[in-house]
Amino acid sequence: MELEIPECFYRISVKALILDENHRFLLVKEDNGIWELPGGGLDHGESAQEGIKREIWEEMQLKTSAIADQPCFFFTVKNHKGVYIANVIYLTELEHLRFVPSPECCEVRFFSAIEVLEETNMYPNVTAFARMFMEKHPGL
Repeated sequence: MELEIPECFYRISVKALILDENHRFLLVKEDNGIWELPGGGLDHGESAQEGIKREIWEEMQLKTSAIADQPCFFFTVKNHKGVYIANVIYLTELEHLRFVPSPECCEVRFFSAIEVLEETNMYPNVTAFARMFMEKHPGL
């Protein structure tokens, strides 16, 4: 049975922008070899901060120490399955980076926006985010 999705429907994905001292952002490598921003789909009734906290725990077994009240980026993009998703990005800090590998996160690494655009194993939202990040922060 084919699912009929309303024309104006977007899956909401809350993502964490975790920066290092060089303004590179943290990405997680899934077990399929593709890099993604930490975070994921927002559950019904959940706040963005609750969703980010839950997703980071599920993906990496890490605890957040701070999540911004307001998003710093918002954009829509067609994902790798051809479905439009709305990405809402929140500046986030972690207690530490000693993650526990999972199918959703087998490796973590900080990338510059230029490195993301040169890498081929990125989800479409990560590439779109890197372009926006470069526009907002030229020279980083």
